[in-house]
Amino acid sequence: MVMDKKFILDEVNMIRREIGHDEVNIYIEELYFNEDTNELWIITEDRPDKSAIIGKGGWVVGKLRERLNLESIHVESYGDFLNKEYKLKLSKKTVENLDLNLVGIDNLKKIINDKLDNIYSFNFENYLEKNEFSESEKTEAVVALSGGVDSSFSLILAKKLGFNPVAITVDPGTIILPNQYKINIKTVTEKLNVKHEYLSADYSDVVKEALEGQFHPCGRCSKNTSEIAKEYAKNNEIPIIIFGDMLATGTQCINKQNDSLYRLNLPASLSTGKQEIKSLIRNYDLREFKGFGCPLLYEVHKNYPYMKKYSIQRILRETRSQALEPGEALDLIWSFYKTKN
Repeated sequence: MVMDKKFILDEVNMIRREIGHDEVNIYIEELYFNEDTNELWIITEDRPDKSAIIGKGGWVVGKLRERLNLESIHVESYGDFLNKEYKLKLSKKTVENLDLNLVGIDNLKKIINDKLDNIYSFNFENYLEKNEFSESEKTEAVVALSGGVDSSFSLILAKKLGFNPVAITVDPGTIILPNQYKINIKTVTEKLNVKHEYLSADYSDVVKEALEGQFHPCGRCSKNTSEIAKEYAKNNEIPIIIFGDMLATGTQCINKQNDSLYRLNLPASLSTGKQEIKSLIRNYDLREFKGFGCPLLYEVHKNYPYMKKYSIQRILRETRSQALEPGEALDLIWSFYKTKN
C-alpha cells in the first residue's frame, strides 16, 4: 500500500461522505509510516485540518484505521509540533548547560536530541527497545512515585536512562493514597527491579482544613510531598529528585533546590504528552484510573462545588501546555459532574 498525501486525503473524504460528514479541503504537511509498528502519523497544516481528519467523536480516523488495517493513526497539527520543538530546544540548552557529570543526565541529553531528530514520529516504547543505555553504578536519582501514570512513566524512563533510581512514596493514608495505587507501585517497581520505600507522613492538618473548605488541597499536598522527597534525597546524598511534572517544560525542566540537589521534571524535559505516557506504560500491566485527583479531592468537590473551579484551572494549564488534548481535558472536567453532589 502506497501511503501518500493524495491517497490519505481521498480516503478521508470518502469516509466523511459515507458517514454523512461534508467533504472538505484538508491540507497535510507530512506523512510518516512506521512499517515495524504499523503506525501512521498524519501531520496537518493546522488544527482545523486535524479536526477534519479525526471527525466528530473520532469516527473518521477510526474508520480510516480500520480501512487501512493499521495498528494506530496519530493526527497532529504542524503548529503544535513547532511549539513542542521549541520547548525541546529549550530543554536541550538547559540540560547541556548543567554542571553535572552523571550517567543519567548524559543519557537524557541523548534522548532529547533523538526526539528532536524524530519529532513527528518519536515513540518511547520503540525507542527504548532499540536503544540500550549504560546504567550508573550509584543511585543518581530518587523518583517520587504515586502510582499514577505520570510518576510511573518517570520511574520507567529514569530506570531505562541509567539513573539507577530508588523510588519513594509519601503515604499520608488512603484518603490521599488509595490502596489501588499501591498495587501499581508494587507492579512497576518489581517489574523494573527498583528499590522502593514508603514514607509515612502526617497530613491530618491538610485533610482537616481541606474538608472544612479552607483551601483546595492539591497545592498543599504537592508542596508537602516535595519537601519530604527533598529531605530523603539530602539524607541519602542523592543528587536528583525526579517528579512526573508535565508543565515545567523548557528552561524549567530541571532546577537547583540547593547546593547539592536538583529537581528534574522528567516528562516535561521531553515535552511529553499524556498519550505518549500511556503508550509506554501499557506494557507494565498498570491500572489506569478514570477521573481526576484523590478521594480527598472528590470529598472537597462534593462538599464545596465551587472548589471544582480550581481543579479545572489545573486541567486547563495542562491543556494549554499541550500535555493534555482538549478531548482528554473535557473528559476529566466532565468527570466532576457525573458524580452526585
